Amino acid sequence: MVVMILERVTPGLRGEMSRWMIEPKAGVFIGKMSAMVRDRLWDKAQRSAGDGSGMLIYSSNSEQGFKIRVFGDNSREIIDMEGLWLVRKPKERSN
Repeated sequence: MVVMILERVTPGLRGEMSRWMIEPKAGVFIGKMSAMVRDRLWDKAQRSAGDGSGMLIYSSNSEQGFKIRVFGDNSREIIDMEGLWLVRKPKERSN
């Protein structure tokens, strides 16, 4: 299983991803594919995202059963703590 979340990307990139995965919610893509296809789609997303951001979550033989990759300025911070993935919402900056 592969989940890709894209934020602030072009409709063209979203359209490209929807050829390979379903998009149940804007910017959220889900599918099942080989590791090669997954990696090529991830590379395409990184190259085409501009100022956007992305998160890739995919099945893996790990303690939690998945791995995470990120690029860009995401709305969530992903932390690898001794092999466990944690998600933290960044503190809001005061003006």
